[in-house]
Amino acid sequence: MQSASSFDDDVGRDPISSFSTATTYINGHSDVQSGLFQPRRLSQSLAGHDSASPSLASKPSTGSGSQIHDYGGDYAHFSSRRLQSQYPQISGESHVEFILVAKFDIDKGSMMEHQYPGPISGNETMLAELMLPDQAHKHPNDWTIFFLHKDLSSEVDGESPSKKDFDGDAYQTDEHSDQEEADAEDLLEGPPLIYVLNHVITKHDDTVKRGAVCRAMAICTPHQFLDVFKPVLVLAIEQYWKTPTFETLAGLYESLNAMDLSLMPRLSLLERMILQASTAKDMFIEKFEQMIEQQQQSAKAEDTSLQLLPSQNNLPKDTHEFESRIYFNGHPIPVKIPTAKSSETVGNFSVIKLIQTFSYQNVSKSHPFAMHPHLTTNGPQTHPIIVLVNALLTQKRVVFLGKDKKSEDVAEAVLAACSLVSGGILRGFTRHAFPYTDLTKVDDLQQVPGFIAGVTNPIFEHQERWWDLLCHLDGHMKISSNLEQPAMTEGAQSFQQANPVTNQTSSAHPGGSSQDFTGDTLFMSNVLRNIENRLGEGVIRRMWREWIFKFTRITAVFEELTFGTSALYSGEHLDDAEFGISGHGYVWSDEGSKARELAGNVSRIEGWRVTRSYFNYKQDLTTLFHSRPIKTLDLNHHHDRLRTQKLSHDESAAIFLGFSRAVESHDAICQLLVTTSESHGGLFYVSLGLFHPQKEVRWKTVELLERIALHEAGQHFWEGLGRFQKAAFFRIQQEIEGDEDTCQEDYRYLSRGTTLAESVSS
Repeated sequence: MQSASSFDDDVGRDPISSFSTATTYINGHSDVQSGLFQPRRLSQSLAGHDSASPSLASKPSTGSGSQIHDYGGDYAHFSSRRLQSQYPQISGESHVEFILVAKFDIDKGSMMEHQYPGPISGNETMLAELMLPDQAHKHPNDWTIFFLHKDLSSEVDGESPSKKDFDGDAYQTDEHSDQEEADAEDLLEGPPLIYVLNHVITKHDDTVKRGAVCRAMAICTPHQFLDVFKPVLVLAIEQYWKTPTFETLAGLYESLNAMDLSLMPRLSLLERMILQASTAKDMFIEKFEQMIEQQQQSAKAEDTSLQLLPSQNNLPKDTHEFESRIYFNGHPIPVKIPTAKSSETVGNFSVIKLIQTFSYQNVSKSHPFAMHPHLTTNGPQTHPIIVLVNALLTQKRVVFLGKDKKSEDVAEAVLAACSLVSGGILRGFTRHAFPYTDLTKVDDLQQVPGFIAGVTNPIFEHQERWWDLLCHLDGHMKISSNLEQPAMTEGAQSFQQANPVTNQTSSAHPGGSSQDFTGDTLFMSNVLRNIENRLGEGVIRRMWREWIFKFTRITAVFEELTFGTSALYSGEHLDDAEFGISGHGYVWSDEGSKARELAGNVSRIEGWRVTRSYFNYKQDLTTLFHSRPIKTLDLNHHHDRLRTQKLSHDESAAIFLGFSRAVESHDAICQLLVTTSESHGGLFYVSLGLFHPQKEVRWKTVELLERIALHEAGQHFWEGLGRFQKAAFFRIQQEIEGDEDTCQEDYRYLSRGTTLAESVSS
């Protein structure tokens, strides 16, 4: 059976017999009512369940013998589990641990004025200087963000407050809790970070020496979504200005910690990945419903006279965000908390803004970069954003300079860069980031390898020994002349000897090729086009996530080819062929493409392989390998083969049958859905098994799609399939059941108002 690449040759053929028309419906149609194409077994099984979405039960049942079959899944057991909250009320963890107030004294300089509920450990003078940034008096208001390392010795029981992240699964029964390995992004390299959000206000006052009073108020929180506290902080500092007492700070402290997030369900790692990659606003809405029902049942148990109220009005409009309120001085302030967060995503920033800042202006000026193998992977005209990502991947010292700009601007750029290079996959950047710093911290800064810092003092621009890459917020970048050229590594030398195409690239451009061997030029063109088309922040972040994930997979292939093995996947396990297929790693359409892309990435790969983010990623993969449900099958590898290669009937049959055997449980379906994200066509390539010439493959594909459509996240992927695939599904399903009369009725129902051929060809 041939995969997607062979479908292009069939354009113009009969829409029913040709597979090419199926590609037209890879994303489905907005005018198609998914209920018209709901599998019969699913509609009958879910007709009596309130938790099913309307689309899953909209088609009436006409057959008498059709029932949903249990193909080894654990749906009943899973649905009976009790959901756990991300932030349970009984955890004892505070949303805000400290509130700080600092002011600038003309005689004494920056000084701490108040700390609540008690003094914070550390250098108070340093904190006051960070809270009152350079040139703060030039702006009526400003925001800064900086990080502190929590002193674990201050904990009463010696346990980190982030220990809840290691307490196992998101589901818990009354008798026991299911323990799972800690999520990769929850693993700590050291003491947990405390995130500090600081608001600075300057008010002119002719009665004081300087003619103005500068004061700052900061909150210290363990949460990465610290930006949601901004509206409250604005009101609080104004109130404090009028009433500078501990009572004012106490009221703010109590208001912030009274925020209720107990109804936010805790998702597993795979579920978070699905939610982050999806645009469906009701993805995992069932979990929010269950959290509300659990709370109501608990309240009912405590007060038997209490009437349970319907929960629809309390459900979020978009499950990507949890809606709550902070009550400050009697005023409800709405806040939205991200449901699925990444460890490297801190605060509110715009990746699009970062990309635009270093795209249009710099590219139009065509300033060539100084050549460096780790940074200029496409030669002197490498796109500035690629240079920035390369610098962060290879652990260079990066400084963002905002001359005459607010410290808020440089802080947002630093946080956006950390999120960009992480892609929600790599970690270790935020922990070594300084969203804002000043000249007094230069000596300390130089002790941190591979830091990412934001500054506003123009002196940094002239001190090239302080940084490796300077990113000026006016739109240009500069590679330091003091940055040493890396020595030839053993891995790069071995690869060049085995791949002559690498020698051609290196001889032409020692720092990278002007040809787009890496694919970065095309990628950035696609990113900028999507930005111009206003596709939104979420789309751009998902594109970069795919780019980072692809880079890690290419690195694994490079290591295996060069050193015989790679620590970035467990090849000895993935080739056990437990499910009838073997193979692992990134897939190219042909060997020429593979050789060119590996050659273009050699310098970047070798630069990354000696960094802390690389070693962190190795540890994370080891943990994830033992916690994922399907261990002996590389789903990404085989799905990529369906997407990019021309396969024989036997080769494609092995993949479809392997998927059917492996993907049975709830968590296994989650693992498959992570692979079949919207950017990879959803279930389209899996549904090609419906058109395979072997009957067993077609039947097993139907069973797999039935299991997926019953899944709380899988139902959204099922709805994304087009008419052509769903029509084939019905035909094969009725073929399995042998119900010809019902099969004909399905086709009459399907053709209501139009013929299948007309709907496909349109």
